[in-house]
Amino acid sequence: MPSRARRLALAAAAPLLAAAALTGCSAVDKALSCAQTAATVATDVQNLQDAISNAGDNPQAAANALDQISSDLKAIDADTGDADVSAAVKSLTQAVDNAQAAAEKGDVPDISPVVDAAGELTKVCTPG
Repeated sequence: MPSRARRLALAAAAPLLAAAALTGCSAVDKALSCAQTAATVATDVQNLQDAISNAGDNPQAAANALDQISSDLKAIDADTGDADVSAAVKSLTQAVDNAQAAAEKGDVPDISPVVDAAGELTKVCTPG
């Protein structure tokens, strides 16, 4: 009789284990998505830094890099359901908008707020 009780207990536990596994996968998928997001933004910010350092050679490159970050942020904001990621994206979007406004005036934008906000997004997307 103990083996039958054990089988029943295992049968009852199986759906709970499956649910836990699916929840775990969802958390892993979210973490991977966030990490990919952070990597994309980090690449965009590096491209922006490169463009700013070479602004004398190609002033349009900074505007293009800012446009790319803005475009990526819109996609990230549409895909995330995480409040912390959304807040970091909002902060980064504001920094990018400010830099774009400066670039449109013909000024070399201060990108330190963009770099700082991108760092915050990376921090939010880093597990632990």
